[in-house]
Amino acid sequence: MAMTLSALRRYPIKSCRGEALDDAVVEPWGLAGDRRWMIVDDTGTALTARTVNAMLLLRPEVTETGLRLHTPGDHGRPSAPMDVVVPDPAVQVPVRVGASFITAVPTGPEVASWICQVLGTNARLVWLDDPQRRPTDQRYSEADDRVSFADGFPLLLTSEGSLADLNEAVAGAAPLAMTRFRPNVVISGAEAWAEDDWRRIRIGEATFRAVKACERCVMTTVDPETAERGREPLATLARTRRWDGKTWFGVNLIPDVTDPSGADAPRIAVGDEVEVLESVPPGEGPLRTPIHVH
Repeated sequence: MAMTLSALRRYPIKSCRGEALDDAVVEPWGLAGDRRWMIVDDTGTALTARTVNAMLLLRPEVTETGLRLHTPGDHGRPSAPMDVVVPDPAVQVPVRVGASFITAVPTGPEVASWICQVLGTNARLVWLDDPQRRPTDQRYSEADDRVSFADGFPLLLTSEGSLADLNEAVAGAAPLAMTRFRPNVVISGAEAWAEDDWRRIRIGEATFRAVKACERCVMTTVDPETAERGREPLATLARTRRWDGKTWFGVNLIPDVTDPSGADAPRIAVGDEVEVLESVPPGEGPLRTPIHVH
């Protein structure tokens, strides 16, 4: 059975709701428009849905001038959308995302006030004008690899076969949706967990390096439609997909795209053929060995 790209998603704001795409441009640091915005606290540290579950109910819509933010409008949240214009990059503030300390561009107080009402905590929105200033996790990548506000790498791949296998193992519960895992690209036609062994793949006209499996956190236990927290999928992954004291689902990708101008950036689209260019023999489990030891 041929493998194809069955779903394509981007997340304009880190940790907020994603949007399904038919096609996308692949830039060196990920899909165009993916995680270029981030919500931070008073210290400039990234807020995520791991602790602020309501972030999953904030739906960003990319517009010609920036973003339009939507919420369900219940539980005291604003019901009217908020339009956000891309701010002036001449003004930069320090921010922290994971282990990265970089600068980003703040939006104004009106946007911050709206977000505070939505999330019920002090917060403001920032924009990453230049992703070239943030390196990937250098233990698993090359010195010139870059990433936006994603956790550590430009894209996350998951497969329908692996989700089906996981759902078979989840006892007495409704099937889990793929959106819990927040992938950028979803593959159909692959055997369950085949992605553990991939090292280089092609999707349509773009090629990618598989550099590290994705260790899963408590954020996957939050229902992306309701923001309610449960036990799955971590309870089942802990039984079926546990290595090195962690649970794993999906694999992180870095595009083989080097031109930061985007002039020759490849596009990928739902329905594109997926080809494995390099792989290793099965049996070692998720990819988790660093290529560099510092």
